[in-house]
Amino acid sequence: MDIEDLQTFVEVADAGGVSAAARRLGVSKSIVSRRLFRLEAELGVQLLARTTRGAALTEAGVTFRDHAARVSAEIDSARDAIQPTGDLSGRLRVAMPLTFGPTHFAPVLAIMARRHPKLQIHSSYSDRFVDLIAEGFDCAIRVGFLQDSNLIARRVGATHGKLVASPDYVQAHGSPEAPEEITAHQALMQGTEPWLFMDGDYVISVNPQGRFKADNAAALATAAAAGLGIARLPDCVTNDYVASGALVPIMTRYPPPSAGVYVIRPPGQHPSRKVRVLTELMIECLAEDSRLEGIDR
Repeated sequence: MDIEDLQTFVEVADAGGVSAAARRLGVSKSIVSRRLFRLEAELGVQLLARTTRGAALTEAGVTFRDHAARVSAEIDSARDAIQPTGDLSGRLRVAMPLTFGPTHFAPVLAIMARRHPKLQIHSSYSDRFVDLIAEGFDCAIRVGFLQDSNLIARRVGATHGKLVASPDYVQAHGSPEAPEEITAHQALMQGTEPWLFMDGDYVISVNPQGRFKADNAAALATAAAAGLGIARLPDCVTNDYVASGALVPIMTRYPPPSAGVYVIRPPGQHPSRKVRVLTELMIECLAEDSRLEGIDR
């Protein structure tokens, strides 16, 4: 039984169809279908019921999926055990934030790809919350404050930020001097999250209000520069705006607490070697690369 066929079946089962699995694997739909046909022929049972909307697991497929996933994971662990050094191979699927990913984290993946020419790296950039297990990612890079979950996180760096507004907004509406004054202003937010600020060793939480929201920090910086309100943003997003005078730091006596940069992976006893190598490389690059201004160890 071919391990590649097993892994392909698991991807189809988790993705909900041949087309989605082919995109995850980076191969054609015909190759995925061929592997599935070969596996079903060898087992002598139908694992998937094809429909116009995709593919649904048969009763046998539901039972076999968990066994196939365990076997695939064991094979990957065995490869890591007997090849603890040298070139990585196979595929690494990484989810990254759109705000920081292309500018700050993509260079790390490029270094990893150069060091390991046999490794296939598939990265996806989005500021939405990605379900690693359901969407078949090996790991994700996340920035901020983590919510409780069953995922395993390794902190690899930190981000620093500030409260900013345009000079026109400050002239028209004034500037908050303390956290409790923020509720009197238009806040530019990603969602309904509270804003945290430091008063010495104490953390102050504020629930801001505003009519403009976006799930991307660069979009919020643009809105702040247009005078729509105040924003709490990472330094690496606002540095150019502040340098040009388009935005000014406000309420500097109460800075936001630093947020973490994390490598997140699904639960399991041991991370794969690919994820371990990426984690160590993230730590190395964030510590050494001065271009990653606003993000550090």
